[in-house]
Amino acid sequence: MTAAKQRVLSGMRPTGQLHLGHYHGALKNWVRLQEEMECFYFVADWHALTTHYEHREVIEQNVYEMVIDWLAAGLDPEKCTLFLQSRIPEHAELFTLLAMGTPLGWLERVPTYKDQQEKLKDKDLSTYGFLGYPLLQAADILIYKAHWVPVGEDQASHVELTREAARRFNHLYGREANFEALIAASLEKLGKDSAKRLEKSRKKFQETGDEASFDGAMGFVLGHAELSAEEKERLQGWFKGTGRAVLVEPQALLTEASRLPGLDGAKMSKSYGNAIAMREDAASVEQKVKRMPTDPARVKVSDPGNPDACPVWQFHKIYSDAETCAWVRDGCPKAAFGCLTCKQPLIDAILKEQQPMLARAQPFVDNPKLVREIIESGTQKAQKVARETMGDVRTAIGLNY
Repeated sequence: MTAAKQRVLSGMRPTGQLHLGHYHGALKNWVRLQEEMECFYFVADWHALTTHYEHREVIEQNVYEMVIDWLAAGLDPEKCTLFLQSRIPEHAELFTLLAMGTPLGWLERVPTYKDQQEKLKDKDLSTYGFLGYPLLQAADILIYKAHWVPVGEDQASHVELTREAARRFNHLYGREANFEALIAASLEKLGKDSAKRLEKSRKKFQETGDEASFDGAMGFVLGHAELSAEEKERLQGWFKGTGRAVLVEPQALLTEASRLPGLDGAKMSKSYGNAIAMREDAASVEQKVKRMPTDPARVKVSDPGNPDACPVWQFHKIYSDAETCAWVRDGCPKAAFGCLTCKQPLIDAILKEQQPMLARAQPFVDNPKLVREIIESGTQKAQKVARETMGDVRTAIGLNY
């Protein structure tokens, strides 16, 4: 694949309508990536059950509300694949097979495991599903042989676990019965001198982890005209000391954490009551912004303010142009205007940002059947890819009888 056609995989739990924090933190990036790569975006409805297994009645409604927000943000079903995790049982099959060889300690050391148990003390998370959800995430990624997974830094550990799971699987099952003979035949095609240089680079890589040795050798192998795609893939595994790469090790595509906080300055979240929905009505947006807390030291209009101590300033940094930001920076400490005056440009900017979202969402709000058709079509496409991968996996394990 060329770089432009490398595959991206990401998903979200269905939480219902999304807010502006979701848009600025993830969806804007998803929209950009669909223009550059082959993108698969899925509704992680099984993952919703890891923490909300007692509240199944809201999942269906939340799924379609969330997908409408995806479409409102600018995701285009003609440019990316949108699908439903629970409609593709191959995810569960790969999860089960990966679980057979994944050490328990790998799951227990995932940073979010104990962190979430602490934060969600009102829920019973002492379940196998919650312990194993990072491995289900790994299956979600590996089954599409994704090259990239867009995540924030707090989720990078999940991608690393996915890489470890792929590496272990390839080590356990990537070596065919006649692996050494197949490698020898491929090396013979390279010629004696090239084969010796490849052996030297391989030794250096395996002893020191020298990435330059790997990159140089793989550049030569992948560009060799006489090697088949299967031989190139097998040589990559041999070079790493594993076997044929049945499952692709993905890379984390680190995305900048959302700089848009909640209305109170804390993380934006519906559960905190400090969020603005992507498709919230104008009157509600205006009311919420007008009620935003400001610099607590500024009690009267005549009191000087400090933008750095005010949640409103964080919104200006996202929504306002340089001229408006300079106006706030200069005027607030001088008490040149009141807080409601300062908030008006934000109200205008948020409403302006929402207009194309509302326009894109309206056809799907009017006709929900269109959303279901998009998901159905995307799920069929995704399942075809998943089935191909599972064919490779079953063959590698020896289950294709």
